[in-house]
Amino acid sequence: MFRPPTNRAMRLLDRPFFQKDVHLAAACVLDSKQIATCRKELHDDILKLERLPPIRSVPPSVSTDKSSKCLLLKPSTRVEDETSWSPKLHQMIKSRQVLLTPFHLQLDYSYWTYPHLNLRDQYLPYKTLIASVLMDKNPTIRTVINKIDDVGEENQFRTFKYEVLAGPDDMDVEVKEQGCTFNFDYSKVYWNSRLGTEHHRLVSKFKPGEAVCDVMAGVGPFALPAAKKKVWVWANDLNPESYKSLVANAGRNKFIRASSEDGHSFIRTSASLLLNSNRQITLHPKISRTARTTGNQKAFHQAPTEILSEPRIFSHYVLNLPASALNFLPSFIGLYTCHHHLFSPHTEVKLPLVHVYCFSTKSDDNKAEEAKICGEISKQLEYEFTGTETAEMEIWDVRDVAPQKRMFCASFRLPTEVAFRKTKTVDG
Repeated sequence: MFRPPTNRAMRLLDRPFFQKDVHLAAACVLDSKQIATCRKELHDDILKLERLPPIRSVPPSVSTDKSSKCLLLKPSTRVEDETSWSPKLHQMIKSRQVLLTPFHLQLDYSYWTYPHLNLRDQYLPYKTLIASVLMDKNPTIRTVINKIDDVGEENQFRTFKYEVLAGPDDMDVEVKEQGCTFNFDYSKVYWNSRLGTEHHRLVSKFKPGEAVCDVMAGVGPFALPAAKKKVWVWANDLNPESYKSLVANAGRNKFIRASSEDGHSFIRTSASLLLNSNRQITLHPKISRTARTTGNQKAFHQAPTEILSEPRIFSHYVLNLPASALNFLPSFIGLYTCHHHLFSPHTEVKLPLVHVYCFSTKSDDNKAEEAKICGEISKQLEYEFTGTETAEMEIWDVRDVAPQKRMFCASFRLPTEVAFRKTKTVDG
């Protein structure tokens, strides 16, 4: 009843076409002072639709006070059929609190809104029309584009070719997530707002004072929120455009150390450099604006200064490149050879947790997928993971990306047999 009219031959937006008359029943409130009371009494009978207020002016055909209002009722209520009236409505009509009357509701283009969809092939002929509607219905949207290849199909940086459907060809965007602001050129870097929940989930595992190695950091969706909570982040991305945006987005945050190199080498060089790090950050207290403007010396002297030292071991590694991140795992073999003494049981320091993203198939319980992922991790590390019960292994279902494709995050504690294994390079 409330759906817009259809014209499958339309290719260019024809706004006047979208008009519709909906025939309803309305309860005219005879005493305008009782509108709030009647609305409450008829709560279960009133029409409830988003962007459609139920309180309306009384139709001209009804002889009442000009200030009177009426309440739109659900389509199931019909003026001519008393059996469709609720007991409460019956009672209020009988007591002359309301008068039931037909109401012709007119809907036009301004009423209907549309979600943002990934278009299937059969809808591609309407792409320009859909883009026009999206622009109309979302004032904050500046440009609408259509992807014309899969992400990463053309290059290793997960960017894609696109065509502009509406608005200027300007891909400079600003996105806010987890209290951080990200500025970047969307055509040159990878960003997916659907991963916001996953970004928050993983960052919540990082504790202030820990060190995190973000091997494929992109523009910083993990790095910036982590650094904001005083986590030491070594963030890397091979894409020079991502690196440029990462540095700009990090600004003056001293907890982020950015680089742009191959992920295989970064896993090893960052671990080696951190072992010899003596970096410290002095955090000066935040003084209120009033204290600064009034020169309140007491406030300046009472607030403590915090000095934080960077740990020598990463607590977490993040490998967010689902299409190929598992292939980077061999770089962890022998990562801490000759450094046994730095870890448990000699100290309280544990080997790092590795969070690696990957794609797999779909099933109801993900058991088959868990087995496949564990098997691939075992193959890459040359170490047998027998399932999620070993090495603090967790396989997290991130989201569906296609009808038969699902994104996962495998998190596991780097096994001692892997981290301390002597490699040919170490053996000489």
